[in-house]
Parts: sequence; C-alpha cells; structure tokens
Amino acid sequence: MDLHITGKKALITGGDSGIGWHSAQELLHAGVTVFLTDRDPEELARAADSLDPSAGRVLHHAADVTRLEEIEALGAAVQEAIGDIDILVHAAGVTGAQGLFHEIDDQGWVDTLTTDLLGAVRITRQFLPALRRGGWGRLVFLTSEDAVQPYDDELPYCASKAGLLALSKGLSRTYAREGLLVNAVSPAFIHTPMTDAMMDKRAAQLGVDRDEAIRSFLQEQRPHLELERRGEPEEVAAVVAFLCSDRASFVTGSNYRVDAGSVATI
Repeated sequence: MDLHITGKKALITGGDSGIGWHSAQELLHAGVTVFLTDRDPEELARAADSLDPSAGRVLHHAADVTRLEEIEALGAAVQEAIGDIDILVHAAGVTGAQGLFHEIDDQGWVDTLTTDLLGAVRITRQFLPALRRGGWGRLVFLTSEDAVQPYDDELPYCASKAGLLALSKGLSRTYAREGLLVNAVSPAFIHTPMTDAMMDKRAAQLGVDRDEAIRSFLQEQRPHLELERRGEPEEVAAVVAFLCSDRASFVTGSNYRVDAGSVATI
C-alpha cells in the first residue's frame, strides 16, 4: 500500500531497537528520510547501519530524553541535517521502577515519570514548531496496554503511559486544524529488548529458561492475550507507519491497541 509520504522527514526516538527501529524501516520503505535518536551512541550507530541501505537516507544523533540540554542539541542537529521534520514517532521509554506500590519510593516514581512522560513532553516541545510550520504533520506516541489496564507491579510505568494518552488526546485537539495529526499506539507484550529483560529476570526468579518464563507469564499475567505469544515489533511498526501517512488523514486523537486482545474491555 502506497502511504503517499515519499519525501517526508521523520524523527524517531528510541530508535536503536525494537518498535522504534522497525518503525524506521517501515518509513524508509515508504520513501521517508529517517533521523534516529537514542541514548547510546554506539548502539545507535549500529542500529542506523543495520537499516536497509537501499531504502533511503538515514541519519542519527544520540540524546537522552531525560536531559533537556541533549534534547536541545538534538533539535539543532536535526535542523542542520534535514531542516524541519514532518513526522515525529516517540518510542523512547523504560519499564522503570517495579514492585508493589508500597515497595516503590519517590525516586522510583521520579525516574520513571521523567523518562516516560516528561521525556515525551520535552521532545514534543522541541519539535512542535517544525511540525506546525509545514501545515502537514504526524505525531505518534508509543504508549502501552498498561495505560488503560494497569498492573499492580509496575504502577509508575502505567501512570506514565496513561499520561501519554492524555497528552496525545490533548495535543490532537489543539493542533488538528493546523494539519498536525496526533495519535497513540498501545502495544502489549512485544518481542523487544525491554521484554527480553523482563522475561530473563522472571526466568532467573523461577529457575526456568526464557521460553518457559514467557509461557507462564502469558498464562498467569496476560490471560486475555488471545494469540498466546509475544507480538513482533514489525506488527506494531506497520500501524505506526499507517498513522504517519496520508492514508490516516482523517485519524487524530485516537489510540490504536496492538495487543492481541490483552486489554479485556471494549
């Protein structure tokens, strides 16, 4: 399907792996110039080099979304390299502090909210002027099933992702008439380095291998995930690419759940 976005320019945060990297691949194949950012310069360079070299132009600049000065430097680097962006995909995030509510201290909450919610606020603030100037823009936030179906052992993450949904909806109301469409994508249990780490920790606690940790997690913690497997990042990236396209020209303020039914409500 032609997404009609050839020649557009996109910035993708959290671009060195997982959903961010696969979203970059999808947009490259749609004819978009892609600028990747993430925290680790070496991992970021490796990720950029591993994208399809025949698909189009890829640039990168490392930045930590918890550091305002690094976001400002990223803004300058993007502007110098490609000028105003048309598309922003914000995929950067961490699982953050885990445990029951009474086990998590202030610092655990602050660290998680600073990355997962305030990081999104700061990135959006930095690049919003460029997205508004062109009269055509797309902003996609990666949230989570946890935003609407919170789990008791990761409430800081759940609260952050719920905040992102509110941010997305609010921005969509403010800027739609300028041509900037804002949406969210909420995956559930996707095969990424983040869930690999979660499953390795679970495997160590249970004394089993990763595959068994995944099976027991699905049975005990995600009973409504009807396909009974982790999703693949490219399955999420396909939805992200659609929302970045002209095919989604009447979609704004929406939350697309890519969760195999994991969220139990309608």
